[in-house]
Formats: sequence, C-alpha cells, structure tokens
Amino acid sequence: MSDARPTALVIGASATGLFAAAALAPYADVTVIERDTLPDGPAPRRGVPQARHAHLVWSGGVRAFEELLPGIVDSVVDRGGRLVRIMGDMISRAPNEVWFRRFTSTHHQNLVSSRDLLDSVLRERVFAQDRIALRQATTVLGLEGTAARVTGVRVRTGDKESILVADLVIDASGRGSHAASWLVGLGLPRVHEVTVDAGLAYATRIYRAPGKTATMNFPLVNVQANPVKAPGQGGIILPIEGDRWVVTLCGTRGGEPTADSDAFVPFAFGLGHPIIGELLKDADPLSDVATTRSTANCRRFYERMRSWPEGFTVLGDAIAGYNPVYGHGLTVAAQCAIAVRDVLRTRPLNTSGTARALQKAASRPVVGAWDLAVGQDAFYPGATDTPPTLAQRALAQFVDRAVETGASNPRAMAVLLNVMSLEKPATHLFSLDMLRPMLLGPRKPLLNSPDIGIEERQAAMRR
Repeated sequence: MSDARPTALVIGASATGLFAAAALAPYADVTVIERDTLPDGPAPRRGVPQARHAHLVWSGGVRAFEELLPGIVDSVVDRGGRLVRIMGDMISRAPNEVWFRRFTSTHHQNLVSSRDLLDSVLRERVFAQDRIALRQATTVLGLEGTAARVTGVRVRTGDKESILVADLVIDASGRGSHAASWLVGLGLPRVHEVTVDAGLAYATRIYRAPGKTATMNFPLVNVQANPVKAPGQGGIILPIEGDRWVVTLCGTRGGEPTADSDAFVPFAFGLGHPIIGELLKDADPLSDVATTRSTANCRRFYERMRSWPEGFTVLGDAIAGYNPVYGHGLTVAAQCAIAVRDVLRTRPLNTSGTARALQKAASRPVVGAWDLAVGQDAFYPGATDTPPTLAQRALAQFVDRAVETGASNPRAMAVLLNVMSLEKPATHLFSLDMLRPMLLGPRKPLLNSPDIGIEERQAAMRR
C-alpha cells in the first residue's frame, strides 16, 4: 500500500465493515481487522450468529448496495438470491393484523437470500479491491490515542499484541461494540444510551421447499406480531437459494418459541392465523432449530457528545441495533457507508473536524429505522421504563391508519413502502397520496385473510 495516501482501519468484517471499506477505498488505504477466520464461500461463522435467521434487504438498501458496489445485487441473484416485489411477491400481515393486498404497481423490492450467501458475495467483491486488505484472526483490544485524537488500535493476533496506527479508525463491530467503554478509557464521558426491549425471542429452522414451490416464484410469507396483544407472536417464510425455506418464528415475553423441534410447527399454527403452519406441515426440515434473544433496540447517541476525538467514527449496529424482525439492519449499514463516502467527497479524511462530520452524517440513516422499530416495540409490556407518551400513542394510531389505507389503495401503499423501505423519512406519510385516500375512504375493502392463491397453497402440499 502507498505511504502517500491516508490510512484507515475498519474494525469488523461485518456487512457494515465491508460497506465502510468500500466507501473509504477511494480516499485511503484500508485494512479490515476481523476477529474470526473468514470462510471461503457462503458458510456460517461464529461472529455472525444472527445469520442463521431470516434476512432481507429493503429497497432503500438495494439502492444503497448498488450505489456502493455497482452490480452487487445481480451477483447475489446470479447465485440464487431473489428480488422480491413488495407487495406483489409477498403475503404479509401488518402488526395491526391488517392483511396487505398484493399490489404490483410500486417499484419496491426486497433482496432475499441466505445471509451466508450475501456475506460471501460482499467479501469477494470488497476484498478484490487493491486498496483494501484483510487482517483476520485478530482481536481489537482498545483504542490508542487521547480524548482529542485516536491514532490507532491495540490488537492481539494469537499470543502477540501490537499497535496498528491509522489516520482514521472505523468501529463496525456491531451490537457487541466496545466503543463506549473505549472512549471512557480515553477520558471522554460515557455516551447516552437508550434501550427498548420487546423481549422478543427468535427460533429458526431450514426446510426443503415443499411440494412444487421450488419450481415457481413462491411468495415470501410474513405474519408480524401485534404489540397490542401481548405476547406478540409472528413468523416469516423466506424462500432462498438451494430450494430451501428459512422459517423464523418469534414471540415476546411469555410467548417465546423454543428450540424444541417438535414444537416448531405447532407454534407456527398459533400466530393469530395458521398460514405459516399450513404451508409447513408437509415440508421436510433440513436443520435443527436455532434460537436467539439478542433482539433489543439499543441506540447510542455519539453524535450528541460535546467532545469527539479526531480519527474515530462508529457505524451501523455499533450506533444502533434494532429488533431484527423489522429487517432494517443491512439497509442502514449500507446507508451509513454512503454517508461516510459523501463526507469524504467534500473534505480530506485526515483533516480537523472530519471525524465529527463523519459521525454526525453516519447517525442520520439510523433515525428512520430507529423510529420505526421503537414506534412498535415501545408498546410491549416491559419494553421500556416509561410508558409511551401521548404523542407516541397518537403517532402509532396514525401509522395504523396509514397501514389500513395502504392495504386498500395502491398510491397510499407506495407512500407506506417509501417509508418502510427507508427510501424516505417518516414525514412522507403525511403526503397527499396518503392523506387524500385516508380522508376519502378506502378504494377496496380490507382483506380478512391472507392474499394467497389456490395454486400457491396446492404447490406446498405433499404429493
């Protein structure tokens, strides 16, 4: 690598870290530091336990993926991933138990694949770049520098400790980030944190796509939990590469799924509607049940700190981790990287004030996803120390009305999806395309059952 260019260290080869490295590469020589030894090809790794569960990328993320790494979406699709039309290729129930019609008039798409495949394609693409190097099987122990400037990191590889020096250090280490403690160790105050924990537990099992579903464009099936009816329970079926289904079930306190294989399908039958259980009853499992409870929404307000060191920025889940049921983590990761790139287009990486500018910019994509997640989860018993305010309750009622309007009107649906897909801010819900049909009444009556065709139901049956 050239000594004439600035240098950057990225902590973590997560999706956030990979996107960050891609964003930094035009402006610095980048080294990604990863605790694990990364697999060759699409395979699980210890550092991403949530990869076992259902993942999707909303259209705001699809756009961001392409902006950072042109052609990356086609690469995932070429290897078995799918671009799923929202709502055309989906059977979906909202948290307020409204079933969406499968309108096909909007541009919105989800990128759907296993997380192992997505991460593999990202690694292959990012590490093929000359300006990006990987140092794996290496643990970052702490930051080097002072409260005024971070100069690098202290690392351990095997039994050997050393110091790596850089002009910029990016923390992309995810929910388990130690950045808050590291900054205290440099003499800075502890960052303000907010946690909203719905108490959600996940259970996931892989199935062979049943019947004839593998030979057709079988829809994604999503039954979201209702926060007003605790315990909230839901589930999702994601058809992925290899003629498989990833099935993730979830439940909040008092209604959690377990790792018991015999209880998995019965749980799916009890989600307020039996659609997922009905589709699974003839499916053959390919794995045991994997569970997790690391689903709390946690926000760290680094951008509000009065003092911020030069040479350090926190990105992605290390700023805010969300309840995974909303599927926004990957989209925010890419949007944070774009925010970094946009700042570096206007000012050098190693000049005074750049790190603070990067931190403020990277925090903006977090806001929309955070508001969407906590706007639902705050209503679960025990999620927060304080009950939702009157304003939060009024906003939640408006969102429920917007969902009902979108479920019956394609223009309103487009507005709703712009916000849900993190393409536009929540204020977009107050646009005329939403307010007009909301005031004038529905174009179509609400559905009282999932919008699934007879052929689709029959395709999942064992023959």
